[in-house]
Amino acid sequence: MKIYTKTGDSGETGLIGGTRISKSDARIEAYGTVDELNSFIGMLLCYNAVGTQKDMLETIQNKLFVIGSHLATDANVTKIGEKSIISDNDISKIEDEIDKMNAELPELRAFILPGGSIETSFCHICRTISRRAERRIIELNELHGVDNHVIVYSNRLSDYFFTIARFVSLKIGAKEILWKNVD
Repeated sequence: MKIYTKTGDSGETGLIGGTRISKSDARIEAYGTVDELNSFIGMLLCYNAVGTQKDMLETIQNKLFVIGSHLATDANVTKIGEKSIISDNDISKIEDEIDKMNAELPELRAFILPGGSIETSFCHICRTISRRAERRIIELNELHGVDNHVIVYSNRLSDYFFTIARFVSLKIGAKEILWKNVD
C-alpha cells in the first residue's frame, strides 16, 4: 500500500462517508488538533516520571483516536460508528484518575506557571493543546453538532493534564513554579 494517494493535492481531504472538504475546514482543524495532542502525549510517555499514569495516558491516546474518528465522520452521510463513541464511563475514568492524583497532592494555594522540569513542562504543553482542541471541538459543534460526551471528555482533559503536571512534580521532587505579581 502506498502512503501517498495524491487525493489531497488540491487542498481537499475526505471524511468518513466520502464527503470531500477543504483541509482548512473547522472539522479538519478540530481533529488535527486532537492528533497533535495525541503526539505530545506520546512524547510525555517517553518519560518514566509519569509512573502510575502510564496506562491512563495510553487510554487517553486511544480515546483521542476515537474522538478523531468521530470528528472525521460526516454524520449526514454515515452513522457514527460504535467504536467512535465516547461514553459516560470514559468520562468517569478520567475524573477518577484526577481525584486519585489530587488526593496525594498538597492543597493548591496559588496559580502555577508551566515549568519546573522537562516532564512537567510536557504535561503543561498537553494541557494547553487540550484546551485548544476543546475550543476547536466547540467551534465544530456550533457548525455541525458534536456529541456532548466528546465535548465533556475534551473539557476534562485540561484538568487531567494540569493535575498530572502537579502529580509528576511531586513524584520527581520538582519545584512547582508559583505565579508572582511582579512589577
